[in-house]
Amino acid sequence: MPTVEESIDIDRSPEDVFAFLTATETIPAFESQISHIEQVTAGDVGIGTQWRGATNVLGRKFDWVTEVVEYDPPARSHTKSVEGKLPFEIYYTLEPTASGTRFTYRIDAESGLGGIFGKLGDPIVTRAQARTVRTNLANLKEMLEADT
Repeated sequence: MPTVEESIDIDRSPEDVFAFLTATETIPAFESQISHIEQVTAGDVGIGTQWRGATNVLGRKFDWVTEVVEYDPPARSHTKSVEGKLPFEIYYTLEPTASGTRFTYRIDAESGLGGIFGKLGDPIVTRAQARTVRTNLANLKEMLEADT
């Protein structure tokens, strides 16, 4: 299962970062590839919460439904796709630091992000996804630190 994992230090508390990452209305601001997202279960975010959305990867749109399978604010969250052509899991890990939070974002794709594009595309798509994740994290840091 190919994995993309990147970390960044953010000068905000783990509670602030976690709240931003798990609010439906702010997810597209952080996840630049998400073109649409809506919470489909009622109530506060927690284990069992589902979102329906669409992601663009290298010009292709993928519809999905995800479900929160681990939720331990403000330390970690694990979300897994439960519908869609491209199975994936996303992990958020937040650790307190002297100046704020170390946030680690990890995505695991079932057959490789390139599986939809063909096995030979896996390394190319994985590298492109890693660049996107690094950019998303830099934008997340900028947004959260500007809001202090």
